[in-house]
Amino acid sequence: MQTSKTLRLILGDQLNSHHSWYSKPERHIVFAMMEMRQETDYVKHHIQKIVGFFAAMRGFTDWLRSRGHRVVYLALDDDDNRQNLEENITFLLRDQQCECFEYQSPDEYRLDQQLTAIAARLPVPYQCVDTEHFLTGRDEVKEFFRGKKQYLMEPFYRHLRKKYQILLSKGKPVGGKWNFDQHNRQSYDGAVPIPAPMVFNNRVEAIAAMLEGADVKSFGRIDPRRFIWPINRGQALQQLDEFIDARLAHFGTYQDAMSGDHWSLFHSRLSFALNTKMLHPMEVIEAALKRSPVSIAALEGFIRQILGWREYVRGVYWAHMPAYADMNFFGHTAELPDFYWTAATNMNCLKIAVEQSLTHAYAHHIHRLMVTGNFAMIAGIAPDQVDDWYLGVYIDAVQWVEIVNTRGMSQYADGGIVATKPYAASANYIQKMSDYCKGCHYSCKQKIGERACPFNSLYWDFLVRSRPKLKKNFRMGMMYRVWDRMPADQQQSVLEHAGSLKADLNAL
Repeated sequence: MQTSKTLRLILGDQLNSHHSWYSKPERHIVFAMMEMRQETDYVKHHIQKIVGFFAAMRGFTDWLRSRGHRVVYLALDDDDNRQNLEENITFLLRDQQCECFEYQSPDEYRLDQQLTAIAARLPVPYQCVDTEHFLTGRDEVKEFFRGKKQYLMEPFYRHLRKKYQILLSKGKPVGGKWNFDQHNRQSYDGAVPIPAPMVFNNRVEAIAAMLEGADVKSFGRIDPRRFIWPINRGQALQQLDEFIDARLAHFGTYQDAMSGDHWSLFHSRLSFALNTKMLHPMEVIEAALKRSPVSIAALEGFIRQILGWREYVRGVYWAHMPAYADMNFFGHTAELPDFYWTAATNMNCLKIAVEQSLTHAYAHHIHRLMVTGNFAMIAGIAPDQVDDWYLGVYIDAVQWVEIVNTRGMSQYADGGIVATKPYAASANYIQKMSDYCKGCHYSCKQKIGERACPFNSLYWDFLVRSRPKLKKNFRMGMMYRVWDRMPADQQQSVLEHAGSLKADLNAL
């Protein structure tokens, strides 16, 4: 019996070489990959993000063909490229004379809805299959927290530790505790030399030239002769090995540290490879578990990011979309300052964090949470604008992971589904965890005055204006008591100074 010829779609973040689709080449299967204006234009992206995805997609296509698979690839400048998903699928079904259509479940709600609608309109049978990547089902978080308003990561993380028997001994957590986060909050003290970041020298001039020729709008910087990110599984595995050998032992201790001289510190920077599925989360976890000797604090701290936070964030996303994308608990409406696109600000912490983001399409989680995110929240920036910036600027940003980290963890715009309190902080936190305050135009010690760090008055302004919504939050009580003990004239001066700053954020 003849098997129907089938077109199988592979999206740009579905580069999983271990997927069962690729176990052996079959004559009746045609794989399709496509670069589209639909994807380059739905938000303004960092140039390295667009180039990175396209380069990885082309590398995956080469790998498939080397294994004997049939692949049709529509480059952005291909004459047959209709630049949107539905028209391209319709064209390829006809052009390749396929009688069936199959696709892997998209990770983004936008694409999930689009493909569901497209498939229903096709004149051929269709099937959607799993990506075979994540360690939990789409709805596992939703079912775990059924009936609860707040989704605390810790119990779900422990559930997964038990499910996969990770760092357990006779049913008990190795080291006697489930979580060693309190050991992992040290600023960088110079006690351990920081290895130079592992980077690649990938040649991507052709892709960069194509994007320029097509007038694709982007921002950020790139050296197309030395593209630093992994663009195939071999490079992703090299990056994993380097992290395990050179950084894991000190990752936990310094994971919250920030340094003006070191943009990657001891971080793995594996998120791009993971989010494009060039790496599988369990192989990353297993590689870490095999590393010896490593302290339990370092090991648990890293595994918690992969097994706990990454799976949890994805589950929160699917439990609350599409409503999550419109949440604005504080009703913030201010415009994102221009310096998020230029790094042209006198605030040294923001200058460094944004500059690193523009240069490398990367910043580690404390930059994102406690510098750029913290400022946006206490300044009252509209969450939609914050989301768009984070989604565009980072090479690892796909919506399922970005929006929960941004709108939830960073901006508290979800009203506490993810975080137990807003991650608002004054300059004191930044001074404690970084070297950014040294030599800054502003003084981290001053609350008011021309040279006072804007984080200080904006922090108190945020707490005061948000008090009606936060007064019942037990974790905020201490700071409100501090404010209430402040003399009335000092309170007024702080709020007046914050008001003057908010009147022209671009001047900071």
